Amino acid sequence: MMSFVPVWLLAGMLGTVGQLSFKAVAADPRAGEGLARWRHMARRPALWLGIGCYVLEFPAWTAFLSLVPLGRGVLLGSINLVAIMLGGRLLFGEPLTRVRLAGIGLVSVGIAIVGLGT
Repeated sequence: MMSFVPVWLLAGMLGTVGQLSFKAVAADPRAGEGLARWRHMARRPALWLGIGCYVLEFPAWTAFLSLVPLGRGVLLGSINLVAIMLGGRLLFGEPLTRVRLAGIGLVSVGIAIVGLGT
């Protein structure tokens, strides 16, 4: 196994969980409007989970970038797009159209090519 893979997976997982947590908070129909909405969101554990994930993602992403060239790292980081789209489907019932599925496939192939390349 390549030495960067565990750090890459950790950074990707933290970013994905962070995004999905923020979506869960933002999509809450009970949130209301205006300042009351922000107060409601601030009391939701999912918001703090998302913030925590981003705080932890920062050193994980920095560690990952210390192991790979920037261009390769950013391309490999695109796996978050796939994970977030799939998570959106599973957790929020968001549609996965043919075009989105084709995009997921293309991104995944691109990530595989970059990941396997030297």
